[in-house]
Amino acid sequence: MGQAGPTGAGGGFADEAESVEPLDPATIDALVGRLAPLTRMVAESPLSLSSVTEPGEAENVHLRDSLSALALGAVTSAEAVVDIGSGAGYPGIPLAMALPEARFTLVDSVGKKARFAGEAADALGLTNVEALGVRSEELAVGEGRERFDLALARAVAPLSVLAELASPLLREGGTLIAWKGEREPEEERRVEALAERLAMQPRGVVAVVPFEGSRERHLYLLGKSGSTPAELPRRPGMARKRPLPE
Repeated sequence: MGQAGPTGAGGGFADEAESVEPLDPATIDALVGRLAPLTRMVAESPLSLSSVTEPGEAENVHLRDSLSALALGAVTSAEAVVDIGSGAGYPGIPLAMALPEARFTLVDSVGKKARFAGEAADALGLTNVEALGVRSEELAVGEGRERFDLALARAVAPLSVLAELASPLLREGGTLIAWKGEREPEEERRVEALAERLAMQPRGVVAVVPFEGSRERHLYLLGKSGSTPAELPRRPGMARKRPLPE
């Protein structure tokens, strides 16, 4: 697996403030081997959870990509983690395998996907995973409000939407990590403009190469900078349908 390192493009995302540690290839390879049943379950599921089903490709595109976040201190030190829009369980299940002492809550609005993720975690013997078929906004008005020190989101929504969804779930000082391909300058600008209103402060961007031959990907880090604003969460779906004005 390639190394991770900070990257900058000006503004609040210019500098990486979190610790970045080299990943041990042998450890990652061992984790990928233990997670092989997950890729098989995804491929065999009738739910069309992923268009990537060939085992070798799925290992890279899903497992190694998910595990690339282990380079971040905010991930390896987390105790309570929420995976927003978890789908088939990426990145939550691979990271739960790597971090057995942390508690992972996998959230997906589609009940069938949440049930799949729960069954997959059980099949892997993971006792530190709970899968919920709810919207993140619903979780945030109940037992999930300000409960987590880490939120994960992989290929779910624009960065500004993810910041809004994560804010009421994170306790003060918590971190959102969002997986993206290319840098998103316009979304970076929006998040910086909304930082005070969302109580979510940009902390930086880490460039990663999850597997040999992979394009460079980016992990965005945002930190919960205060108490949750009273207006959050908004009604389910509003974050995407009606973006907050800057």
